Amino acid sequence: MSVTDTRGALGADPMSGGERREPIAIVGMACRFPGGVTSPEGLWQLVADGVDAIGPFPRDRGWDLDNLFHPDPEHPGTSSTREGGFLYDAAEFDPTLFGISPREALRMDPQQRLVLETCWEAIEYAGIDPTTLRDTLTGTYCGLMYAEYGTHKKEAFAITGRLPSVLSGRVAHVLGLVGPAMTVDTACSSSLVAVHLAATALRRGECSLALAGGATVMVNAAPFVEFSRQHGLAPDGRCKAFAATADGTAWSEGVGMLLLERLSDAHRLGHPIHAVIQGSALNHDGAASALTDAHLTPDTIDAIEAHGTGTALGDPIEAHALLATYGTHHTPQHPLHLGTIKSNIGHTQAAAGVAGIIKMTLAIHHGQLPKTLHTDQPSPRIDWTQGHLNLLTHTQPWPHHNRPRRAA
Repeated sequence: MSVTDTRGALGADPMSGGERREPIAIVGMACRFPGGVTSPEGLWQLVADGVDAIGPFPRDRGWDLDNLFHPDPEHPGTSSTREGGFLYDAAEFDPTLFGISPREALRMDPQQRLVLETCWEAIEYAGIDPTTLRDTLTGTYCGLMYAEYGTHKKEAFAITGRLPSVLSGRVAHVLGLVGPAMTVDTACSSSLVAVHLAATALRRGECSLALAGGATVMVNAAPFVEFSRQHGLAPDGRCKAFAATADGTAWSEGVGMLLLERLSDAHRLGHPIHAVIQGSALNHDGAASALTDAHLTPDTIDAIEAHGTGTALGDPIEAHALLATYGTHHTPQHPLHLGTIKSNIGHTQAAAGVAGIIKMTLAIHHGQLPKTLHTDQPSPRIDWTQGHLNLLTHTQPWPHHNRPRRAA
């Protein structure tokens, strides 16, 4: 996925193919992430300040914290780490704003509650009254992985409170939206796929606005227990992306939603344009090129917001793929900068991609590339001499280079 600033896009000629080729404007954003982040500006402050938002397991979810941790990954039924990235206030919710009864609210998955809140806020972020979108062709595309909340309950509202399909439908129902509504599960790429599907629908005229993003809240400790058996978790709960000390990923939680609109409509209606999605692509072998869809070349990309989970196997595979695709097209004077927000907040799973989009949208606005934490020594498993790939071990300015700033 290629995200660019609005400089240059404002007066651009229509792209070939008409509406199907039109760039998509990010006109609204909202989020909840570890470290007490409740807004895009809060997320930016966190990464700009180099904050490590990882913390202890939550104490209000009924987890057996006295017996959950064991340092041996082979020890059954335990987690080999005691920390992660959490939304400690995930249980807080005002149902009256959305016309939901307290009884039903108790049986709603926190992911549904948080998506409702962030969809509302993303619309307001665009300067739009959410109540005015009733009966409009606004789509809802949300990535989701877990559906385990209240699985032991058999009361009324228990099924609708946890089903993934209900998540996007509930947003559409509460706001009165009549565009497409779908919940997407493609694991850690879920929110990026949701954004891709929303952008495609906008270009095809299936909707006039689209809410797109993803959410993850872990109601039990199963992700930690199961991944401990795989020896896949960092013992200290931190993602040391592309670092010599990389020793596993770090599970965390988050919610991020964008409000998207065709660029021409955003200009015509006077909506704020925070960044522009030039193109995106999907494939299952890593060979799909968002650059082709965006009509861009590798040398026009300044920065990569990487997957970068901090595993000794995955990071080198990703880095060498990036070097093969982008690295040889850059120079020592204009290298390709590499970083990931996972070093700050951990792997937010179904919300990981949208977290990166929000981060890079604000990085474009501020003209700054935040450092990636825990990367004092780059991984020796990566051949950094193969191309001009620069790991962001320090925060640095992001110049224009006489063209719009662009990230992938």
